[in-house]
Amino acid sequence: MKQKLALTLVSLLLFAGFISAQVTKDSIAILNNEKARLKIAVNINENKLKLADLENEKASRTVYMGKQNDESQRLADKNKDIADDLSTDPLDKSKAKKAGKSAKAAEHASKDARKASDKLDGLTKDIDELRKKITEDEQKLSILGGAVLNN
Repeated sequence: MKQKLALTLVSLLLFAGFISAQVTKDSIAILNNEKARLKIAVNINENKLKLADLENEKASRTVYMGKQNDESQRLADKNKDIADDLSTDPLDKSKAKKAGKSAKAAEHASKDARKASDKLDGLTKDIDELRKKITEDEQKLSILGGAVLNN
């Protein structure tokens, strides 16, 4: 009788151990899924913050580029006027020197305007790539069963 009781007790303990091991494996799978969803959600939030910063920077760079373009055009027009003035008296050294300086200033302003435009184009490209990454992560999150919040 004691052996039967001991055998039953041992078999119950083994069965309980097997059941708890199975539950643990299931729990681990659920926790790993939750961990993956949380990582993706954190990445989405971080990328949305970066996107907001980049969009704010884009606005300021757009204004800066406009100012650079205006300055470049102003200096180009001024250079044209000075060059026209020089053409009336091509042997005047002071006019020639003034025209040279004006041409150099217009060249530098044009270079600055091109740089501002290139930086704005690069920033726009970065924004587009970040939006694409956010969309991909939101799709991954929805596949894993997480809620996607559109802010």
